[in-house]
Amino acid sequence: MPRTLAPPTVSRSSTPPKAVGAQPIPGTLRHGGAAAILVLFLAVLGAAMGIFRDAQIPPRGEPVPASAESALVAAELAARPGSNVAPVLLVATRADGAALSATDQKALAGLTARVAPQDLPPVGPPTATVSADGRAAYTLIPVRTGAENSDNIATITDLRAEVDKARPGDLKVLVTGGPAFGADIANAFSGADFRLLAVTVGVVAVLLLITYRSPILWLIPLTVVGLADQLAGVVTKAVGEASRLTFDAGIVSVLVFGAGTNYALLLISRYREELAREADHRAALATARRVTLPAIVASNLTVVLALLTLLLAVVPGTRGLGLAGATGLVIALAAATFVLPAALALVGRRIFWPFIPVPGMPPARDGWWARLGQWVTAQPVRVIAGSFLVLALLATGLVGTRIGLNQGQQFRVGSDSQRGLSVIEQHFPGGLAAPLTVTAAADSTAAVTDALRAVPGVVTVAPGGTAYDGRMVLTVIGEPLAGTPASDALVEQAREAVHAIPSADARVGGSPAELLDARAAADRDLRVIAPVILALIAVVLMLLLRAVTAPLVLLLINIASSLATIGVGSWLGRTVFGFPALDVQVPLIAFLFLVALGVDYTIFLVHRAQDEARTHGVREGMARAVGHTGAVITSAGVVLAGVFAALGVLPLVVLGQLGLIVGLGVLIDTFLVRALLVPGVIAALGDRAYWPRRLRAA
Repeated sequence: MPRTLAPPTVSRSSTPPKAVGAQPIPGTLRHGGAAAILVLFLAVLGAAMGIFRDAQIPPRGEPVPASAESALVAAELAARPGSNVAPVLLVATRADGAALSATDQKALAGLTARVAPQDLPPVGPPTATVSADGRAAYTLIPVRTGAENSDNIATITDLRAEVDKARPGDLKVLVTGGPAFGADIANAFSGADFRLLAVTVGVVAVLLLITYRSPILWLIPLTVVGLADQLAGVVTKAVGEASRLTFDAGIVSVLVFGAGTNYALLLISRYREELAREADHRAALATARRVTLPAIVASNLTVVLALLTLLLAVVPGTRGLGLAGATGLVIALAAATFVLPAALALVGRRIFWPFIPVPGMPPARDGWWARLGQWVTAQPVRVIAGSFLVLALLATGLVGTRIGLNQGQQFRVGSDSQRGLSVIEQHFPGGLAAPLTVTAAADSTAAVTDALRAVPGVVTVAPGGTAYDGRMVLTVIGEPLAGTPASDALVEQAREAVHAIPSADARVGGSPAELLDARAAADRDLRVIAPVILALIAVVLMLLLRAVTAPLVLLLINIASSLATIGVGSWLGRTVFGFPALDVQVPLIAFLFLVALGVDYTIFLVHRAQDEARTHGVREGMARAVGHTGAVITSAGVVLAGVFAALGVLPLVVLGQLGLIVGLGVLIDTFLVRALLVPGVIAALGDRAYWPRRLRAA
């Protein structure tokens, strides 16, 4: 039978845990104050949506710092007349896979002449360029491009419709190249944010319903977090617009939902526990908020500070994610610590129906998690050894991991442009789909051309238009495919060759150079930011626990867990999901989330263990902490893993990889690190864990 609300006079003497102590109920949890908090929150949300309704996230810019050589080339090209005109490729093959006949080649040239804009000068020869095997050919068409990829969707869609209408029936003709590829990506993102939000809300709703086993309780935290996400969405857009830093709104939404739900789970779990001691639900809620607030704030502060370290990055998009993510998490914290308690104060304990907690209920720790805590703390050395062995095995997945995806590998969704690039890669030199662009002083054109032609792997060097402002542009096609080690070597050798001509003031850019510069920038950011993240988290843990030993040991455990997770995530990506490599942004962002979010659960556990140790001693205190927090931390971990997995609905491979790796990491932290390794280590250290303090049982 469902439990019902007990009268206020029921004795609490049968409850084993010690009462936290009577405290006055804050005004924000009384009826009038709680209602005022909710009204104020809705007013702030409404005002923000009105004030910032026109704010826009800056368009996705270059994935390299402005000082990178490829970025300097891009800026130079953008300043030239006609920079809004770019070529697209018509790539033709026969439907039966046979070699193209002279009639087929003539038909492709005629098709190109019919669909090419008449008001733009041609960008290629009037005849088709045929591959060495004779089974593919391409022509070039100029198109006007917009400032953003989404501006090109209509242009490319109309062009494809014209090509499809005019092409001979025995030819397959694909429209590809830079503008077409960008338009396909922008089109793939149409509606993606809504899909992500719908999947995220669905995952959270189902997991909260399972966790709370109540048909109504889950609605409260989900509504509060959902509204916080809406507020964070408009505020972070304004922050991005003001700072001119772009970011991915999907990751910010996942952070707000994941962290906000985790905070709600911790608060409501302790609230349920206090309701088993306290007849006045507002007093129980006040106690729950007071005792969980340090852990929630420390958890939030850890992730916020970690995100703010991304402002040290040289990659613009990484800096934008740090600022926007930190802003979103501060809003999630405010919602969890003020708005959610106010909502719970108004609805009372009946919100837990049909399992309504009443004074006198048996303590929650008398269950499976309590037994696990006792088992781990009884044999900590064996548990530690076994846990580290598992982490070491998972970390072997790092062997063979490659960093860097080429243009065609960065998106999960198939498209005409992607299929066209694949055809070019199969039948032409790999660099044709993504040539190098070299800018140099016009009077040094001949010397630069000769130097480039002498570079191994260069196929052709051709002028890319007329001279402008004393500068010339050269288009260089190489043998290797962009993003491969051979392509990186070609870029480096080309730069070395042209830089050796002092009077040329030459620069090497283009997609292959951009990929190389992006990898170098990401490597730099990882080397600089990762140590800062670790130092900040160590300081937060030391301040929270007022100890030195435990924070340092816990940080080392988190580093080991993060490396193991990236290893197994990389292995699964290669063998199961077919990812040839990790995107260059993944190591840093994944490491940040794994360390910062993983420490969250350690904070929740060790903060409770420290509290229990004051009464029961370090080893027994840890066992009891596992019993008290096991269910809620497991629920929080599953929710957070599910929320990050929702990133897989977005078309970017980097987001799918982050969702996979961080989701796995959260589960590893939840079921291995927090349940076994951390309790084992604290139990083995005993009083030394909290040095220089010594926690003695009362």
